[in-house]
Amino acid sequence: MSDGPLIVQSDRTVLLEVAHSDAESARHELAIFAELERAPEHIHTYRITRLGLWNARAAGHTAEDMLETLDRWSRFPVPPSVAVDLRETVNRYGRLVIERDDEGTLILRSTDPAVLAQVANNKRIQPLLIGHPAPDTFVVDAWARGQIKQELLKISWPAEDLAGYTPGTPHEIELAEDGWQIRPYQQDAVDAFAKDGSGVVVLPCGAGKTIVGAAAMAATKTTTLILVTNTVSARQWRDELLKRTSLTPEEIGEYSGQAKEVKPVTIATYQILTAKRKGEYAHLALLDALDWGLIVYDEVHLLPAPVFKLTADLQARRRIGLTATLVREDGREGDVFSLIGPKRFDAPWKQIEAQGFISPAVCYEVRVDLPPDDRLEYAAATDDERYRLAASAPAKIAAVRELIEKHKDERILVIGQYLDQLDSLSQSLNAPQITGATPIDEREELYRAFREGEISLLVVSKVANFSIDLPEASVAIQVSGSFGSRQEEAQRLGRLLRPKQSGRTASFYTLVARDTIDQDYAQNRQRFLAEQGYSYTIMDADALAA
Repeated sequence: MSDGPLIVQSDRTVLLEVAHSDAESARHELAIFAELERAPEHIHTYRITRLGLWNARAAGHTAEDMLETLDRWSRFPVPPSVAVDLRETVNRYGRLVIERDDEGTLILRSTDPAVLAQVANNKRIQPLLIGHPAPDTFVVDAWARGQIKQELLKISWPAEDLAGYTPGTPHEIELAEDGWQIRPYQQDAVDAFAKDGSGVVVLPCGAGKTIVGAAAMAATKTTTLILVTNTVSARQWRDELLKRTSLTPEEIGEYSGQAKEVKPVTIATYQILTAKRKGEYAHLALLDALDWGLIVYDEVHLLPAPVFKLTADLQARRRIGLTATLVREDGREGDVFSLIGPKRFDAPWKQIEAQGFISPAVCYEVRVDLPPDDRLEYAAATDDERYRLAASAPAKIAAVRELIEKHKDERILVIGQYLDQLDSLSQSLNAPQITGATPIDEREELYRAFREGEISLLVVSKVANFSIDLPEASVAIQVSGSFGSRQEEAQRLGRLLRPKQSGRTASFYTLVARDTIDQDYAQNRQRFLAEQGYSYTIMDADALAA
């Protein structure tokens, strides 16, 4: 029996011994189809989920590949029930196929009549089927391509969508590789997308997701709608496209609260799409304003739930989702799978770091003691007040000062959730702050000053979670966050991962109030980073001054 780092259990959990010499290799192969659940110091727990298996299958991995990974790294034989279950689950993907017949009609086809009969009898699927021309074929209502994929996934029969895409209006787009080159993993991501025409690319923050989007546009050469999280991000996309492609300013339009331009490449915010007026979505016409050939979803894990419904009508367009993590805090990863597409490419963070494309980072959790009065106030507070009290404890300010002193020659971001906490930090540190209320022009000016080294300390709210480009930031001090959000943790670390001219290792600090719910949430937040191979060093705030 091999002395591998994995133990596979019959409940579909997989234990990984972190200290084992082969742990890193096993982790990278396991992460293709299993999801990290818990990551304490010595043993990490992964779970083999159906969605994880189907994502892996859609990316070209077979059941035999996955079982071979488990057999190769497992210390004990893989339980037969797991092997059987894994094979059967993986083989469910693709038994049902959505395609078009010779007349262009949308059909649901299967080589297994029993499966087809079973799904056709489902009361939520039945209304979407409008004909039964052959024993192995049902006709699908033309508008229901997205809806039927969602419903089939819910009953664990994910359909493979081979119905093709409308080409959209052709529009010439080339990459302008002038003094830079597309990186090998970026090219692999574009190739994986181009082969299938829709799906999600998972890359670390700082690894150049925008370039993957630009290269996908150059590969499809068609009118493109880009959906982003906010106006700052829209401007960054515009700047990057002008720099990296043959597009001119006249060809790129911004569709946001500030401007309503529709051009061959249009960048819109999620907020504008979900904005309602008199109970109606006011800007849905944008989705049909041009014959889009490609839709790019930036930070697809943040796609607001209403947009899912809207995007069900966009199934005929090619779609690429870009994200650093497929974790959604609302648990709707299945909707991303059915409506945007399966995961087509996923690059482990540590692998890209080893290649020198993202900066190395060290993560610390700094535990802060609450003074007796604050502890009493915390103990007497109601459950819903407790997190806020612990997260925004004044005791954290002294620890922030110590950390700034420790890194005084570096560019530092102090990131938090609560505005009153950020106000008091900004005042006591005499540092500018950026929140949702900061006008866009002022934000961009402060970001520019930080990038160019005119200021070296910024206090930022959760607006800094998304799509800001501050490559020389090498220290982040996280004072509070959105409860136990793993996705936010990934975004915040990502602010530091852009390669530095200085070649410095980035430092990521999370300040946690000891013996409070703040500490419990911190453990949850760290799960994603542990999955990517980052370990946390736990420090005591009192030791900082030493």
